Amino acid sequence: MASVMEISVLDQLLKVEEGTTFLDLAKQFQPEFSDDIALAKFNGKLQELRMEVRTDGELEFLTTKSSAGRNSYRRSVTMLMQRALYNINPKLHVEVCYSISQGFFCKLYEDVTVSEKFLENLKREMEDIVEKDLPIVKTSYDTAEAMTLFKEVGMHDKGNLFKYRSSSKVNVYSIGHYVDYYYGYMMPSTGYLKYFDLVAYDDGFVLMFPNEDTHKVADFQPPHKLYATLKESSRWGEMLGVANIGQLNDAIAAGHMQDIILVQEALMEKKIAEIANQISESGSKFVMIAGPSSSGKTSFSHRLSIQLIAQGLRPHPIGLDNYYGDRRFTPVDENGNPDFECLEALDVEQFNTDMQRLLKGEEVEMPSFNFKTGKREYRGNYLKLGEDDILVIEGIHGLNDKLSYSIDSNLKFKIYISALTQLNIDEHNCLHTTDGRLLRRIVRDARTRGTSAKETIAMWYSVRRGEEKYIFPHQEQADAMFNSAFLYELAVIKPYVQPLLYQISPGEPEYDEAKRLLKLLDYILPVPSEDINRNSLFREFIGGSCFNV
Repeated sequence: MASVMEISVLDQLLKVEEGTTFLDLAKQFQPEFSDDIALAKFNGKLQELRMEVRTDGELEFLTTKSSAGRNSYRRSVTMLMQRALYNINPKLHVEVCYSISQGFFCKLYEDVTVSEKFLENLKREMEDIVEKDLPIVKTSYDTAEAMTLFKEVGMHDKGNLFKYRSSSKVNVYSIGHYVDYYYGYMMPSTGYLKYFDLVAYDDGFVLMFPNEDTHKVADFQPPHKLYATLKESSRWGEMLGVANIGQLNDAIAAGHMQDIILVQEALMEKKIAEIANQISESGSKFVMIAGPSSSGKTSFSHRLSIQLIAQGLRPHPIGLDNYYGDRRFTPVDENGNPDFECLEALDVEQFNTDMQRLLKGEEVEMPSFNFKTGKREYRGNYLKLGEDDILVIEGIHGLNDKLSYSIDSNLKFKIYISALTQLNIDEHNCLHTTDGRLLRRIVRDARTRGTSAKETIAMWYSVRRGEEKYIFPHQEQADAMFNSAFLYELAVIKPYVQPLLYQISPGEPEYDEAKRLLKLLDYILPVPSEDINRNSLFREFIGGSCFNV
C-alpha cells in the first residue's frame, strides 16, 4: 500500500501519495501565481520540480520572478538552444561567452556566418522543441564516467573541469539524446521555455530572455562599450591561456600563477595609464567614477590618481558619500525602508554649489559624512583648484548628469568600472559577474565592518536592485570603461570566503545562496595571496593594500 505524506502549501494541508512530484503540485497551484513556477523549496531546501515528495513537510514555490527561478529558466533556455543547434547540425558547437543586455552573447566555434536566416532556422527549431514539451532529465554519473562522456561528444572544457572536482558524482542533463552539464537547477521540461529570442550581434548572436515581465522577452539594447570591454578582457584570458576554470586549474597545478598574476597586473596598469592619458588630453576638470558594489572603485581612484600625477596633473579625490543629506531626511523605498541608493539621498544642490565655487577659483570647505551620527560635518578640509588641479569624484551616481547638472559636459570625463568576470565555468556556463562581486563583498565586509556572510547575502538583493536602477542605465554614457576582474581572483578568494559561507546553517534563508557559492568554489584550486602586489585593486577586498581602503 502506497504511503501518504502530509505537506503544507499556501496555508493548505494536503495529503499526497507516494510518487507525487513537486511538478504535480505545481500544476495544481499554478493558477495562484501570475508568473510560472520554476522550482520548489521543501523543508527549506531547493528542489527541481521533477523530484518526488518523500516525507512530510512545508512546501513553497519559486517562480521565474525570483532570482533562483530566473537563473533556472535561463540555463534551461540555453540548453534548449544547444539541443536545437545539435538538431540542425551536430558538428556545430557554440560558446556562451558572457551576459549582456538581459541575454547571453554566443559565438560559434566553426567559421559559420550568423545570418538572419541562420537565426530564424535556429529559433524555429527551438520553438518546435518547446511545442513537443520534452522532459529535461537529470542523471547522476560517476565523475570519471562523466569526463569520458563529454570528451566523446567534443565538450572538452567539461572533461577538464571535472578533473579537478572533489565530488565523486556529477549531475548530467539530457533532452532526448542530447546531453550537457549545467551549473545549477533546471526547469522540468521544454514546454516551460516559451519566451526567448535570438538577435545577431557583432560576430555572434545574443540569446535574449525576459526580465521584469517574465512573459515577455526584454528588448535588446546593444551595450557597445560594455561589450568591447568584455571582448578585450576575453582576449587577455586567451592570451594567458586561461579562458575557463579548467584552464585556470591547469595553470595553478603547473605552477604558472605568479607569471599570470604579474602579467594581468601589468595589463591593468597599462589600461589605467591609457585612461589617464585620455583625461589629460581631454582637458577635463572633473573625473566622474561610478560602478556597482565591490568593483574596486576606491583602489582604482588611487591608482588613477597616481597616473594623473605622472601626466603632470594634481588630482583631488572626492567621495560622493560625503554629500549624503542628514539621515533623518533620507527618502524611503516602497517597503518603508531608507533608500540610501537613490539620488535624492544626496544633497545634490550643495554638491553643485561647491563644484561651481571651485571652478571659479574659490576656496571651499569640503564636507565629511559621519556614518555613526548620520550627519554631514565640516572638519576644516579646505580645497582650492589651481590650473593643474583635477577632481576625482567617485560614487554610485557619478555618471548620472542629474547629479552634476550645473557642470559643463565638456569638463567631465566619465569612467564606468565593474568587475566583469571574463572567466567561464566551461563553454556553456558563463560565470555571473554578480557572483564575483558578492564574494568580494562578503570577504571585505567581514574584514572591515564585522558583517557576517549571512548579513551580506541578505542585503545583496537590495544592493543589486539599486545597481539596476541607478548605475547600469548610465554605463554606456561613460567615456572609458575599466574591468577590475582578475582571472585568478576566485582561486585567491576561496580560502578567505569558504569559512564565512560555512557559518550559514541549513534552514536559514541565505543557506541556498551560500551552498550555491560553495559549489562554485569547489571547482577551483586555491592560490595563496602572497604574490599579489600591495597596490593591486584586489587588495581592497582581501586586505594588505598600500592604499587607505
